[in-house]
Amino acid sequence: MPALLALALSTVALLTPAPAGAEPPKPAAPPESAAPGPQSAPSVGADTLKPGRPAARPYLSEEEAPDTVKILSPPPASHSPLENADRAAFNTTRALKGSARWDLAANDVAEGASAILDTYACVLGTRIDAARVPAVVNLFERARLDIARGTKAPKLHYRRLRPFVGNDAPICVQRTQQLADSFSYPSGHATQGWAYALMMASLIPAKSGAILARGRVYGESRIVCGVHWLTDVAAGRTNGSAIVAALMGNAEFRADMDKARIELAKVVEGNGPPPVEATCARENAVLTAPALQF
Repeated sequence: MPALLALALSTVALLTPAPAGAEPPKPAAPPESAAPGPQSAPSVGADTLKPGRPAARPYLSEEEAPDTVKILSPPPASHSPLENADRAAFNTTRALKGSARWDLAANDVAEGASAILDTYACVLGTRIDAARVPAVVNLFERARLDIARGTKAPKLHYRRLRPFVGNDAPICVQRTQQLADSFSYPSGHATQGWAYALMMASLIPAKSGAILARGRVYGESRIVCGVHWLTDVAAGRTNGSAIVAALMGNAEFRADMDKARIELAKVVEGNGPPPVEATCARENAVLTAPALQF
């Protein structure tokens, strides 16, 4: 098992475009049977962070938005070393079902303003009520629309199937046709998670290292969950970085970052309610372990 995972990790660094003419597989996704577990909607962009309210407009215009199809390498070609590494990572991590790492992956499925802030509660040392940080919520909500646009284009371009399609291997969320029909490359959760991690690291630079480590684990949870390939997550980090880089060139985004930075600093320094001790112990165990070495 460790040898297979070592192969998966070693090959991620070798991500290169597939040979010219290589076609990503595009078969229709077969029906998926329901299984117990939390519901996981398709990735970012399906809803706003405040359901029931109109979505804010994105920061970037169509002209300003990065061409993420051009930026990202294609997903691995069929039977290539990278695809073999993807399958090794998927097969190996199925053994994590029932573990603390599996539980954290299931918890990392959650999206929305409160979920984003809860993700960093242990890192920040305090739980933050979304109602107390409206500038932060506004920042995340608007940026999420840019993230959704930057994720949708390569998903539709490559139409890669998720790793659980066509098999009965356990995943940490409920199997639904909607999830099976949503494409895998790049990971929307990993894109969003890494983009928010970069933003949070800029908002609270004193804790940037711990924030970015938690953002990495959030993305890796998609591999543990069994809903994304390892290279989907690697591409998600590249995707998130590209989108945040473009956002940093936008004056409105920078102004909202400044507002959120002041607001968040006051709340973090205000000695709010502590995070759940058991949750933080679980997270710390994952963060101190080598990446994907279970």
